[in-house]
Amino acid sequence: MKKPKFQSPTGMHDILPEDQKYFKKIYDVVSSVADFYGFSKIDTPVLEDAEIFSRGTGEATDIIKKEMYILKTKGGDFLALRPEWTPSIIRAYIEHGMYNLPQPVKLWYFGPCFRYEHPQAGRYRQFWQFGFEVIGEKNPVIDAQIIQICYNILKELKIKNLIVEINSIGDNQCRPYYKKLLTNYLKSREVSLCSDCKRRIKENVLRVLDCKEEKCQIIKSEAPQILDYLCDECKAHFKEVLEFLDEIELPYNLNPYLVRGLDYYTKTVFEIFYLDSQSEKDIGNALGGGGRYDKLVKVLGGKDVPAAGAALGVERIVELMKKENIEVLEKEENFPVFLAQLGSLAKKKSLRILEDFRKSKIKIAESLGRDSLKAQLNKANKLNVKYCLIIGQKEALDNEVILRNMETGHQETIKIENVVEEVKKRLKK
Repeated sequence: MKKPKFQSPTGMHDILPEDQKYFKKIYDVVSSVADFYGFSKIDTPVLEDAEIFSRGTGEATDIIKKEMYILKTKGGDFLALRPEWTPSIIRAYIEHGMYNLPQPVKLWYFGPCFRYEHPQAGRYRQFWQFGFEVIGEKNPVIDAQIIQICYNILKELKIKNLIVEINSIGDNQCRPYYKKLLTNYLKSREVSLCSDCKRRIKENVLRVLDCKEEKCQIIKSEAPQILDYLCDECKAHFKEVLEFLDEIELPYNLNPYLVRGLDYYTKTVFEIFYLDSQSEKDIGNALGGGGRYDKLVKVLGGKDVPAAGAALGVERIVELMKKENIEVLEKEENFPVFLAQLGSLAKKKSLRILEDFRKSKIKIAESLGRDSLKAQLNKANKLNVKYCLIIGQKEALDNEVILRNMETGHQETIKIENVVEEVKKRLKK
């Protein structure tokens, strides 16, 4: 078959009708959980000032250096398609003076992001995320609750065999010393690192720990661990987070090399993986992750406000649900009434009738494009409707409609202006 001339852009994809049920299911679960925990929904523009991300996410991150879509407007402004949500939400928090609200401010979101990266399984250039942000609270219980919320959403979607990988990357007090130690260790082995990691030693040394190249993973396995160099405050904070997770019996692994690819994180970072039931190892990409970012509000021009959050990838969850044959039941369409018509004048009357039924909140099916009464009645039978309204040229001229009981075959003629009330009466019986 010849390929169509126009196709979706590389790395971007259509969400077809058969996948909409998965997106709707995920949205409904996220919305319900967010409502229970007191989160308010926020939507931010898809386009933001590019500097929001370069300052917030980090100049040396792969997202900013390689993956961000940037455009220059006619007015000379540089805008970026959002590669992630958190800096946008912090911008909105500052811009709208949300620090004057009772703290913490709890926000959730659901929508598309854009990153220019090599398309592969679970990775798209336009992809959907949902997530949660808690702004204005430094207590470690918030870190644990965000992890719990993300974990519970996945469980409610019937995804089993989940594990949380968790670490602390310290803060501005203890992390500089650790970065110096790590840099010295890696420089002595620089010749064995991949080209990206050789660059990262100078620009963003922690990102070496996140590299997926096998030779880099071998080197990092013997690198100094940041947990051994946390200051007292970070150590106490992380200890409490783990104690909260123990209390709710949430499964986790300490991963001293987990750093996440965003510069704004402080203290707690985590990712959630799906474990293969056979090997008990995580497979593929993380379903989501997050952590604490106590300095981001200040970096973007606001007050010194602590915060924590997380995001999960919708497409990755959908793919896993399909892989695990997790059934998503669609609500069956139930039409009690069908409208059949014959002729152009009847079609005109039909549009008014359909609108009257819509206003009365009575579901009514139709097949306006067809002229064959037999074909229309066959469709009405397949839909198992209780009543069929039939309007032909004569009925249209007389401002009438035939009301047929599909079970008994009995039919009667009634005025169009009375049809909604007559159907209502019969449906109540």
